Amino acid sequence: QVQLQESGPGLVKSSQTLSLTCTVSGDSITTNYYYWSWIRQPPGKGMEWIGFLTYSGGTYYSPSLKSRTSISRDTSKNQFTLQLSSVTPEDTAVYYCARDHYIPTNRIFSGFDLWGQGTQVTVSS
Repeated sequence: QVQLQESGPGLVKSSQTLSLTCTVSGDSITTNYYYWSWIRQPPGKGMEWIGFLTYSGGTYYSPSLKSRTSISRDTSKNQFTLQLSSVTPEDTAVYYCARDHYIPTNRIFSGFDLWGQGTQVTVSS
């Protein structure tokens, strides 16, 4: 059974860097064609995709957050980490990690099939 679990501080001060880790159990983050995303939901708003890490270590970020975002991995711990710099109260949200699957024969993504439970991050002014 594959599980994702987010961890990190629940409170961050403005201008600091938010750092969250997603620990994956039951599968390897290097398994072919899996893409590992960070997604957030601010209070009263919809889901916002932040970026993903590919099975081969590549990354891609939302253009609106690209300048402040970095996603990295530790394959020895089967973890991937989100860093969001220069945070403001507008970055307050529930942050999720999730798995997607790229199907190369069809050149499509199957959609997010696994999610972590989410972790609340509040940015204080």
